[in-house]
Amino acid sequence: MALPPAVTRFAAARLGSIVDALAAVGLHFTCYLRAIAAIPHVLGRHGRDVARLVGEISLGSASLLAGGGTIGVVFAMSFVSSTQVGLEGHRGLDLLGLSPMTGLAAALVSTREIAPLVASIALAAKVGTGFTAQLGAMRISEEIDALEAMSVRSLPYLVSTRMVAAFLSVIPLYLVGLFASYLATGVAVVYLNGVSEGTYNYYFRLVLTPEDVLFSLLKAVAFAIVVTLVHCAYGYYAAGGPEGVGKAAGRALRTSIVAITIADVLLSIAFWGLRPTLPALGI
Repeated sequence: MALPPAVTRFAAARLGSIVDALAAVGLHFTCYLRAIAAIPHVLGRHGRDVARLVGEISLGSASLLAGGGTIGVVFAMSFVSSTQVGLEGHRGLDLLGLSPMTGLAAALVSTREIAPLVASIALAAKVGTGFTAQLGAMRISEEIDALEAMSVRSLPYLVSTRMVAAFLSVIPLYLVGLFASYLATGVAVVYLNGVSEGTYNYYFRLVLTPEDVLFSLLKAVAFAIVVTLVHCAYGYYAAGGPEGVGKAAGRALRTSIVAITIADVLLSIAFWGLRPTLPALGI
């Protein structure tokens, strides 16, 4: 029995959309692999461009007017989010009569989860969307095609350089954000809620280990690489004029945030296991 024409057309359209989505995923993953493989080429031939991009990522243009570039954004977002951790952590533990142990929760939450996520989201929102817009504008104005016509490998020059620059920039940026997180929780718990500074510092330092800080930094670096690859790929393959570039920036931001959350869960399990332990407390 033959299917009605309307059903056949609907099935063909659905199948076509699925094939197009799989083709786009394959195109992006190919871009990621090519960009990573071109890193040695970039380090050898485009060091000056990498240094320029590091400055743009960290400070930006007119940095004093823009609040200190990405550094200012990471510091402000980390401080505000960790202030909330301190306030809500103290209120929740105070209901159980355990308010002096807020330092323990602050050290764990800020180091393992809040600081890496906030830094990566700030990087995606401020730097990643800029990468998408830059590369998308170059694509629709045929500048990328012009690079290829001049025998310049466009993908390493445009994508790999930005990935290396993000890798170099995220380490100091993340340390600034981590400092802001520790400062904010201390202010919220000690100065706003009146917990003894000595008690707070005792529990804070009891569970804060160099290993946790290292793992937290590795998470931030991994997130930065994911953000850069996703946003640059969307910009590099943008199409449809200015409207297409705008849509690519929106899709890139949504994709990078989803990828960050998935990577955060996987890395947390890899670093601390399904049942994280606190050796300093014997649990």
